[in-house]
Amino acid sequence: MQEVFNIFVRSIFINNMVFAYFLGMCSFLAVSKSVSTSVGLGAAVTFVLGITVPVNYLLNVYILKSGALAWISPAFGKLDLDFLSFIIFIAVIAAMTQLVEMVVEKFSPSLYNSLGIFLPLIAVNCAILGGSLFMQQRDYQSLAQATAFGFGSGFGWFLAIVSIAAIREKIRYSNVPAGLKGIGITFILTGLMAIAFMSFLGIKI
Repeated sequence: MQEVFNIFVRSIFINNMVFAYFLGMCSFLAVSKSVSTSVGLGAAVTFVLGITVPVNYLLNVYILKSGALAWISPAFGKLDLDFLSFIIFIAVIAAMTQLVEMVVEKFSPSLYNSLGIFLPLIAVNCAILGGSLFMQQRDYQSLAQATAFGFGSGFGWFLAIVSIAAIREKIRYSNVPAGLKGIGITFILTGLMAIAFMSFLGIKI
Protein backbone atom coordinates (compact mmCIF):
# COMPACT_ATOMS: atom_id res chain seq x y z
CA MET A 1 0.00 0.00 0.00
CA GLN A 2 2.89 2.34 0.76
CA GLU A 3 4.32 1.82 -2.73
CA VAL A 4 0.92 2.57 -4.31
CA PHE A 5 0.73 5.84 -2.34
CA ASN A 6 4.31 6.72 -3.34
CA ILE A 7 3.51 6.18 -7.02
CA PHE A 8 0.41 8.37 -6.71
CA VAL A 9 2.31 11.24 -5.04
CA ARG A 10 5.28 11.01 -7.43
CA SER A 11 3.03 11.11 -10.49
CA ILE A 12 1.39 14.32 -9.22
CA PHE A 13 4.38 16.36 -8.09
CA ILE A 14 7.66 14.79 -9.25
CA ASN A 15 6.68 13.21 -12.59
CA ASN A 16 3.99 15.77 -13.46
CA MET A 17 2.83 15.29 -17.05
CA VAL A 18 2.96 19.03 -17.79
CA PHE A 19 5.82 20.39 -15.71
CA ALA A 20 8.18 17.39 -15.94
CA TYR A 21 7.46 16.06 -19.45
CA PHE A 22 5.51 18.93 -21.09
CA LEU A 23 2.87 16.54 -22.42
CA GLY A 24 -0.60 17.74 -23.37
CA MET A 25 0.57 21.31 -23.90
CA CYS A 26 -1.83 22.09 -26.78
CA SER A 27 -5.01 21.87 -24.72
CA PHE A 28 -3.14 23.06 -21.61
CA LEU A 29 -2.32 26.39 -23.25
CA ALA A 30 -5.56 26.79 -25.19
CA VAL A 31 -8.13 25.97 -22.50
CA SER A 32 -6.40 27.53 -19.49
CA LYS A 33 -7.88 30.99 -20.12
CA SER A 34 -10.53 30.46 -17.43
CA VAL A 35 -10.70 28.35 -14.29
CA SER A 36 -14.18 26.97 -15.01
CA THR A 37 -13.27 25.39 -18.34
CA SER A 38 -9.91 24.26 -16.95
CA VAL A 39 -11.63 22.40 -14.12
CA GLY A 40 -13.93 20.66 -16.60
CA LEU A 41 -11.16 19.61 -18.97
CA GLY A 42 -8.87 18.65 -16.07
CA ALA A 43 -11.57 16.42 -14.60
CA ALA A 44 -12.15 14.81 -18.00
CA VAL A 45 -8.42 14.15 -18.48
CA THR A 46 -8.17 12.71 -14.95
CA PHE A 47 -11.09 10.37 -15.62
CA VAL A 48 -9.72 9.20 -18.97
CA LEU A 49 -6.23 8.61 -17.56
CA GLY A 50 -7.62 6.90 -14.47
CA ILE A 51 -9.59 4.45 -16.63
CA THR A 52 -7.33 3.90 -19.65
CA VAL A 53 -4.06 3.27 -17.78
CA PRO A 54 -5.36 0.29 -15.72
CA VAL A 55 -7.31 -1.08 -18.72
CA ASN A 56 -4.22 -0.86 -20.90
CA TYR A 57 -2.19 -2.41 -18.08
CA LEU A 58 -4.44 -5.48 -18.13
CA LEU A 59 -4.24 -5.67 -21.93
CA ASN A 60 -0.47 -5.34 -21.78
CA VAL A 61 -0.02 -8.02 -19.09
CA TYR A 62 -2.49 -10.60 -20.41
CA ILE A 63 -2.34 -10.05 -24.18
CA LEU A 64 0.48 -7.87 -25.51
CA LYS A 65 3.65 -8.77 -23.59
CA SER A 66 5.90 -11.56 -24.74
CA GLY A 67 4.51 -14.80 -23.31
CA ALA A 68 1.37 -13.06 -22.04
CA LEU A 69 -0.93 -15.44 -23.93
CA ALA A 70 0.43 -18.51 -22.14
CA TRP A 71 -2.72 -18.47 -19.99
CA ILE A 72 -4.67 -19.56 -23.08
CA SER A 73 -2.37 -22.38 -24.09
CA PRO A 74 1.37 -23.16 -23.82
CA ALA A 75 1.44 -23.02 -27.62
CA PHE A 76 0.76 -19.28 -27.45
CA GLY A 77 3.51 -18.73 -24.89
CA LYS A 78 6.03 -17.60 -27.48
CA LEU A 79 3.80 -14.99 -29.09
CA ASP A 80 4.84 -11.36 -28.68
CA LEU A 81 2.14 -8.84 -29.62
CA ASP A 82 4.00 -5.86 -28.20
CA PHE A 83 4.08 -4.24 -31.65
CA LEU A 84 0.30 -3.74 -31.37
CA SER A 85 0.62 -1.61 -28.22
CA PHE A 86 0.12 1.75 -29.94
CA ILE A 87 -2.97 0.62 -31.83
CA ILE A 88 -4.59 -1.07 -28.83
CA PHE A 89 -3.79 1.77 -26.41
CA ILE A 90 -5.16 4.41 -28.79
CA ALA A 91 -8.33 2.37 -29.40
CA VAL A 92 -9.01 2.18 -25.65
CA ILE A 93 -8.31 5.91 -25.23
CA ALA A 94 -10.63 6.80 -28.12
CA ALA A 95 -13.43 4.68 -26.61
CA MET A 96 -13.08 6.28 -23.18
CA THR A 97 -12.91 9.78 -24.68
CA GLN A 98 -16.13 9.15 -26.58
CA LEU A 99 -17.76 8.05 -23.32
CA VAL A 100 -16.61 11.21 -21.53
CA GLU A 101 -17.83 13.40 -24.39
CA MET A 102 -21.31 11.85 -24.29
CA VAL A 103 -21.56 12.18 -20.50
CA VAL A 104 -20.43 15.83 -20.48
CA GLU A 105 -22.79 16.70 -23.34
CA LYS A 106 -25.73 15.14 -21.51
CA PHE A 107 -25.14 16.44 -17.98
CA SER A 108 -23.31 19.74 -18.60
CA PRO A 109 -24.11 21.27 -22.01
CA SER A 110 -22.57 24.60 -21.00
CA LEU A 111 -19.23 22.96 -20.20
CA TYR A 112 -19.49 20.93 -23.40
CA ASN A 113 -19.94 24.12 -25.42
CA SER A 114 -17.12 25.88 -23.53
CA LEU A 115 -14.61 23.10 -24.19
CA GLY A 116 -15.64 22.85 -27.84
CA ILE A 117 -13.19 20.90 -30.01
CA PHE A 118 -10.79 20.30 -27.11
CA LEU A 119 -13.02 17.66 -25.52
CA PRO A 120 -12.84 15.16 -28.41
CA LEU A 121 -9.16 16.10 -28.81
CA ILE A 122 -8.49 14.33 -25.49
CA ALA A 123 -8.24 11.22 -27.66
CA VAL A 124 -5.07 12.61 -29.26
CA ASN A 125 -3.77 14.36 -26.15
CA CYS A 126 -0.21 13.11 -25.82
CA ALA A 127 -0.52 13.14 -22.01
CA ILE A 128 -3.18 10.41 -22.23
CA LEU A 129 -1.13 8.15 -24.47
CA GLY A 130 1.99 9.06 -22.50
CA GLY A 131 0.36 7.69 -19.34
CA SER A 132 -0.14 4.27 -20.91
CA LEU A 133 3.33 4.23 -22.47
CA PHE A 134 5.00 5.24 -19.19
CA MET A 135 3.01 2.51 -17.45
CA GLN A 136 4.31 -0.03 -19.96
CA GLN A 137 7.88 1.27 -19.75
CA ARG A 138 8.00 1.27 -15.94
CA ASP A 139 6.56 -2.25 -15.78
CA TYR A 140 4.34 -1.80 -12.74
CA GLN A 141 3.84 -5.01 -10.81
CA SER A 142 0.14 -4.75 -9.98
CA LEU A 143 -3.12 -3.27 -11.18
CA ALA A 144 -3.25 -1.09 -8.05
CA GLN A 145 0.10 0.51 -8.94
CA ALA A 146 -1.02 1.17 -12.53
CA THR A 147 -4.31 2.65 -11.32
CA ALA A 148 -2.52 4.89 -8.81
CA PHE A 149 -0.20 6.09 -11.57
CA GLY A 150 -3.14 6.79 -13.91
CA PHE A 151 -5.17 8.79 -11.41
CA GLY A 152 -2.07 10.53 -10.06
CA SER A 153 -0.98 11.58 -13.56
CA GLY A 154 -4.49 12.84 -14.29
CA PHE A 155 -4.70 14.77 -11.04
CA GLY A 156 -1.26 16.25 -11.71
CA TRP A 157 -2.46 17.48 -15.11
CA PHE A 158 -5.63 18.81 -13.46
CA LEU A 159 -3.58 20.65 -10.84
CA ALA A 160 -1.33 22.15 -13.52
CA ILE A 161 -4.09 23.49 -15.79
CA VAL A 162 -6.22 24.87 -12.94
CA SER A 163 -3.18 26.58 -11.40
CA ILE A 164 -2.12 28.25 -14.63
CA ALA A 165 -5.74 29.25 -15.36
CA ALA A 166 -6.06 30.94 -11.96
CA ILE A 167 -2.84 32.86 -12.58
CA ARG A 168 -3.92 33.86 -16.10
CA GLU A 169 -7.19 35.23 -14.75
CA LYS A 170 -5.28 37.36 -12.24
CA ILE A 171 -2.71 38.75 -14.68
CA ARG A 172 -5.47 40.13 -16.91
CA TYR A 173 -5.49 43.04 -14.50
CA SER A 174 -1.70 43.34 -14.44
CA ASN A 175 0.46 45.61 -16.54
CA VAL A 176 1.90 42.95 -18.86
CA PRO A 177 3.99 44.28 -21.79
CA ALA A 178 2.04 44.19 -25.05
CA GLY A 179 4.46 41.78 -26.69
CA LEU A 180 4.02 39.23 -23.89
CA LYS A 181 0.25 39.35 -23.49
CA GLY A 182 -1.58 36.08 -24.05
CA ILE A 183 0.50 33.06 -25.00
CA GLY A 184 3.87 34.76 -24.36
CA ILE A 185 3.38 35.35 -20.65
CA THR A 186 1.74 31.91 -20.38
CA PHE A 187 4.91 30.25 -21.68
CA ILE A 188 6.98 32.16 -19.14
CA LEU A 189 4.63 31.23 -16.30
CA THR A 190 4.67 27.57 -17.34
CA GLY A 191 8.45 27.54 -17.27
CA LEU A 192 8.55 29.18 -13.85
CA MET A 193 6.01 26.70 -12.48
CA ALA A 194 8.04 23.82 -13.94
CA ILE A 195 11.11 25.11 -12.09
CA ALA A 196 9.02 25.41 -8.92
CA PHE A 197 7.83 21.81 -9.26
CA MET A 198 11.47 20.68 -9.55
CA SER A 199 11.75 21.43 -5.83
CA PHE A 200 9.68 18.30 -5.19
CA LEU A 201 12.57 16.20 -6.50
CA GLY A 202 14.09 16.44 -3.03
CA ILE A 203 11.15 14.66 -1.39
CA LYS A 204 12.09 11.23 -0.04
CA ILE A 205 9.12 8.90 -0.43
